[in-house]
Amino acid sequence: MTAEVTQLITIEAAEHVAESPFYIPMTGPATRPRCSLKHDDTFIVLDSHGDIGASAGGPDGLFNADTRYLARLEMVLDEVQPLLLGSNLRDDNSALTVDLTNSDVYRNGRLALQKDTLHIVRSIFLWRGTAYQRIALQNHGDRPASFDLTLLFDNDFADLFEVRGERRPRRGVGSSRLLGPADVVLEYSGLDGQVRITALHFEPRPTRLAVHSATFHFELEPKEATALFVAVSCNKPIMHKPTPFFRGLLAHRREMRRLTSGAASIETSNDIFNEVLCQAMADLNMLMTETPQGRYPYAGIPWYSTTFGRDGLITALQMLWIDPRIAQGVLRRLAFFQAKTTDPLADAEPGKILHETRKGEMAALGEVPFARYYGSIDSTPLFIMLAAAYYARTGDLDLVRALAEHRGGARLDEQIRRHRWRRLPRIQPAIGQRPDQPGLEGQRRFSLP
Repeated sequence: MTAEVTQLITIEAAEHVAESPFYIPMTGPATRPRCSLKHDDTFIVLDSHGDIGASAGGPDGLFNADTRYLARLEMVLDEVQPLLLGSNLRDDNSALTVDLTNSDVYRNGRLALQKDTLHIVRSIFLWRGTAYQRIALQNHGDRPASFDLTLLFDNDFADLFEVRGERRPRRGVGSSRLLGPADVVLEYSGLDGQVRITALHFEPRPTRLAVHSATFHFELEPKEATALFVAVSCNKPIMHKPTPFFRGLLAHRREMRRLTSGAASIETSNDIFNEVLCQAMADLNMLMTETPQGRYPYAGIPWYSTTFGRDGLITALQMLWIDPRIAQGVLRRLAFFQAKTTDPLADAEPGKILHETRKGEMAALGEVPFARYYGSIDSTPLFIMLAAAYYARTGDLDLVRALAEHRGGARLDEQIRRHRWRRLPRIQPAIGQRPDQPGLEGQRRFSLP
């Protein structure tokens, strides 16, 4: 009897949680570990085999601007999944390398390709809205190897909140078509009036190409090696041809070196601590995103790969002594999005600093209130703190004056003089409350006029 009551309570609790808005459900562990790559507003979540959508669980996909542009990209050899030898994410988080081999392949009841004959290496990186992949193959057997390698792909153009578990009563219309012997286009006409496009380009030309699969037939002599390339672009012009793999990889590495140069480096007498510091910097650099206002540290992958006010401000404060350029980008971007009007749905009041912004279809339609959302209790005072700390660190008075006069709405210098740091009010933990409810007095008092 006790067990039945406990089960009933558990079911009721689960139903209650599932009805909570924007809840992220955990339905079970993934069968393959996941890893992520990111470049600016594009990120990809893959499993340890380098596949997307090959196993249940996890937010697999290629995402751009809060929309999934590829929900499946799975590789099979003669309709059989290859065996994993190992995978490695570069220390700077710029690329994933996966080593695979073939399992036993049977045809007509006879062994046609013995396991461990082929060595397959998948190399994957992101650059400028495109996911690049090189698949290298070598025959390590003592006889010729004949086999088909097939890439299975598909997409749903799901909004990020749909991937998180939100259900929508209506969706747009998707379609797929061949653009040529080596190109496939997946399209989605959203309810927001936007057309989103995923373009897949294969090199060399596949032996067989369909709207959801590409098959390459190989005949490899002993010790012979070959390679094929796949590029998946998000919202590029249909006739756009992606940069060749190696040229893009070199440009990506050069860009990373250029953007990270100039920051202070730290080295200690402890090798392990040095490795921790290097990995922390690599993780932060992956989250850095080029925006029209400057570089901004996004909050995290996969759910929070966007501009968050609190996260960016705290990160910039902590990194101010190492690289004040981060603070410059954060201040400029948040000043650009500073609220000018009162909007109860977005918790916006004139002068408030952004909490979160989203670019997906659901945000554009108002199905989620996060297109520009200002419901943060501490973003505004943190903005003032960062502006003052940035000036003390750099002496960049021009930026502070620009922030103070931005859109005629933000007089930071007056706010700092009016409140002085010793007069900061004690802010109550009232995240999620609306401006007309108790607990946000500190937020209102610090909203810039």
